[in-house]
Amino acid sequence: MTAAQVQNLLVVCLIAGYASMEYLSRRYQRTVNATGNDTKLELLMFISLLLVTQPLVILVTGKLGAWMAPSYQHVLSDIPVWATVALLLVGDDMTQYWWHRLSHSPLLWPLHRAHHSASYMSIRITFRNNFFYYLMMPGLWIAGTLLYLGIDGLVYALYIVVKLAVILGAHCSWRWDEPLYKVRALHPLMWLLERSISTPATHWAHHAITNEDGVGHYKGNFGNLLFIWDMLFGSAHITRRYPEQVGLRDDELFGAEDWKNQMFFPVVQSDRAHTALKFGGSAYVEPSSPEARS
Repeated sequence: MTAAQVQNLLVVCLIAGYASMEYLSRRYQRTVNATGNDTKLELLMFISLLLVTQPLVILVTGKLGAWMAPSYQHVLSDIPVWATVALLLVGDDMTQYWWHRLSHSPLLWPLHRAHHSASYMSIRITFRNNFFYYLMMPGLWIAGTLLYLGIDGLVYALYIVVKLAVILGAHCSWRWDEPLYKVRALHPLMWLLERSISTPATHWAHHAITNEDGVGHYKGNFGNLLFIWDMLFGSAHITRRYPEQVGLRDDELFGAEDWKNQMFFPVVQSDRAHTALKFGGSAYVEPSSPEARS
């Protein structure tokens, strides 16, 4: 089997496993209230990322590399596995942390807003984003460049599998960490784990509809695979609790944005009141929030 085939097989197994736990725990049936609008956005974004964005980035970086730096092709083919993993953690995961963090700024928020507009947590929202959010993601382009430079394709494939295992788990409606917090003997392990990788507790806080309850932290907990970046760069918030509600207050007040606006802004723009998805528009800010008082 090729590295890509190994990756795809393992990813399918991950998705099937998490989906089964969502269903068997009945968390999906009780908490996921997705509409047809949500399903179109999530399904089309997943397909576009898989069939358009990722292949396009690898193709373009390969073509640019062959044109601009042909002598550097395969220059990294002999580096050890640990060095390849280190390059990926910094070049892909750390840059994704910063891209995610910057995407909560007014300028880039419209490209990330779709990920937070879901009023539920589930593996189905993992890749729910704007099309251009992924197309512009630095980590994808760096990974494409590293593949051109010759890093081991199997190591990259397994890195992606491990990363997806963590990210899918962090979004999953079945909160795998919840029962582990209740086992006293596991407290030291969980203390270390929740500071190392993204968990449901830390990532659900990032999706909270409000920060007022002390659990929500939508201006932090940006890590994807590693939560270490949040610890290092001062954006971590750990409570071992889960927000009562996730989503966006403006959708709750003014109605959900159409999937086309969320996926294809700025090409397609919204005409809704209080929208960030049109030129000159801005995100709704609650009167009690620090942003409104500043």
